[in-house]
Amino acid sequence: MIKYLFIIGSLLMLSCNSPHNRGKGEVTPTFTGQEGEVRLIVLDPGHFHASLLQKSSLPLLNDSVFVYAPDSIGIRQYLSAIDGYNHRETDPTSWVESIYTGSDFMEQMISEKRGNVVLLAGNNRDKTQKISTAVDAGIHVLSDKPMAINSDNFQMLASAYAVSKERGVMLYDMMTERYDLLNIIARYFINDEPLFGTLQQGTEEDPAISMESVHHFYKEVSGAPLIRPPWYYDVEQQGEGIADVTTHLIDLIFWSCFPETAIDYKEDIQLISASHWPTSLSLRDFSRSTKLDTFPDYLQKYMVQDMLHVYANGIINYRVNDVHSRLKVLWNYQAPEGGGDTFTSIIKGTNASLSIIQNREQHFVKQLYLQKGENTDKEIFIRHLNERIKLLQDEYPFISFRESSEGVFLIDIPTEMREDHEAHFKYVAQRFFDFLKEGRMPEWEISNTLAKYYITTKAVEIAKESAE
Repeated sequence: MIKYLFIIGSLLMLSCNSPHNRGKGEVTPTFTGQEGEVRLIVLDPGHFHASLLQKSSLPLLNDSVFVYAPDSIGIRQYLSAIDGYNHRETDPTSWVESIYTGSDFMEQMISEKRGNVVLLAGNNRDKTQKISTAVDAGIHVLSDKPMAINSDNFQMLASAYAVSKERGVMLYDMMTERYDLLNIIARYFINDEPLFGTLQQGTEEDPAISMESVHHFYKEVSGAPLIRPPWYYDVEQQGEGIADVTTHLIDLIFWSCFPETAIDYKEDIQLISASHWPTSLSLRDFSRSTKLDTFPDYLQKYMVQDMLHVYANGIINYRVNDVHSRLKVLWNYQAPEGGGDTFTSIIKGTNASLSIIQNREQHFVKQLYLQKGENTDKEIFIRHLNERIKLLQDEYPFISFRESSEGVFLIDIPTEMREDHEAHFKYVAQRFFDFLKEGRMPEWEISNTLAKYYITTKAVEIAKESAE
């Protein structure tokens, strides 16, 4: 039986509206930039990122949204978030959600084809297949990361990009970190040759680029535990740590250090090594995080002496354009008292090194530092830094700098001038909509997305082989 629901704010009602049927291979007409031209399909929302695109109203995005999913906690959480946006006191939205929850939701989405852009954010096991299905049907795709979590997924993703060109549709990865103000400013510094110099090549032992990201399975948000779906602990559904978190890190390296440069994964990437190891969780740990009393059957294969082993930690060593890079991802169960997620990034130039650090010393708020090189004249360095800051102040007048220790300069970006992570999703959407209006996506976006997922999925393969 076909199950339809429409939601307007908190009002639910049955609908007998007939769907609009189109041919499977039909390509969406060219976008002109008219208001409401983007008709969004939200497919099987299972992650809170699925709702963030709708946190703000966007001119091109039609208020009518079509949701196809199985009946699940994921879709209920998504609809609750949308209802909250519609009924908030400040800048309420006016989304009208048309909901289909039949078991054949994928087939129904394709046969009806009521929207022209599919949004994917949820369980990653079948995400690449869903991407491929939407592209085959001639529907544009905007996907949350990761788009691929293993080598088979990567091959399918590469094929989907090839088909997207034939179908005249676009496939885009939601890389929100590009819109973090610290990363924007860092990119300016890295590409300021008088100030930063040129990117060092480094070595495997002493890489030119290193990043470490530490996360926690159990955390509290606004005084309440963050409830994670049980599949989050299954690496075959969520992906390993080096197939998930590293997508943002690799994207930032490409985007910052090789701006708008197409990177060919067959020619420009060399995987050196990869390793992984598990985080162990007790049933009590798992229950606090998921509110389930037992481990689901699909997690039994990860059990070792009553402990759940989740391969969420890992290291990747690789070269991109002969520059040595190292990425490390850690997932602990819970942060120490007063602690939180941490992040460290170091990028080395011939005149200076750039660091982004989020640790206890920074009160777990990311801060940007620039350290002059050992052979760099300090007076000249400060002059170049002053020149760059003055240029940046034309757009960001609140930015300044000060020496925090000998030769190390804090780039002072007031926290009140920074937007949070959730605000970045609207910028990703706007960029994608610009591509739709232009009728093309830069080739480097496609090649670099493939290079990114080649690194992550190949690293998982190498890590598994190394552990055998």
